[in-house]
Amino acid sequence: MKRTLRERLTRSVRGAAKRLLPEAVVQEARQFRAYEPKERPIYLKLRISTELGLKNPKISRAPKTARKFLFVCFGNIMRSPMCEALMNRELIRVDNAQFTATSAGLNAIPGRPAHSWAIAAARELDIPLEHHRAQLLTREMVDQADAIFAMDYQNQVQLLSRWPSAGKKLFMLAAYAGPEYESVEIADPYYQDQQHTRLCFQILNTCIHNLACSLAR
Repeated sequence: MKRTLRERLTRSVRGAAKRLLPEAVVQEARQFRAYEPKERPIYLKLRISTELGLKNPKISRAPKTARKFLFVCFGNIMRSPMCEALMNRELIRVDNAQFTATSAGLNAIPGRPAHSWAIAAARELDIPLEHHRAQLLTREMVDQADAIFAMDYQNQVQLLSRWPSAGKKLFMLAAYAGPEYESVEIADPYYQDQQHTRLCFQILNTCIHNLACSLAR
């Protein structure tokens, strides 16, 4: 009986909070709870430093000396392999054989092919992803990279949780999306649809082009 009453009170309080609090606050709380306990302090630190203006991911760029680029996302079947392919295409135009680009997933299933939406959207940009196979991010990849690009806060938090020393070379790719793109994150189209995948890849194309141009300069 006591437990039932407590559960009813808990549901009532949560319902009232959802009605009274702004939707953005409710979503932020939901996202916070989605993280593992050890990841939550990292996420809070990142969000607070960004909101207070102590750190601006939108202007944090890779150093000009970077030569080995690593793109990471959740499963290495959509965003990060597209970035790898786009970057390798751009690097052909840069007269320097020292540049390399690769990709991996923080939660990848090794050997998994690219998502069908990704293959179709990439084809529209003349990028073949049919032969891509996912690979899991490893310490060796992290250590060897000069610059690591994450797509969203989840990527960033998980990477910092597993390899805290990588913080100084970890950047948000959205920093290269241009002034008209306001978000710090490039959302995962896996949970949306083909059209969102197409829009996501257009943003990635802009980011990689701007990144490559910064290297050429």
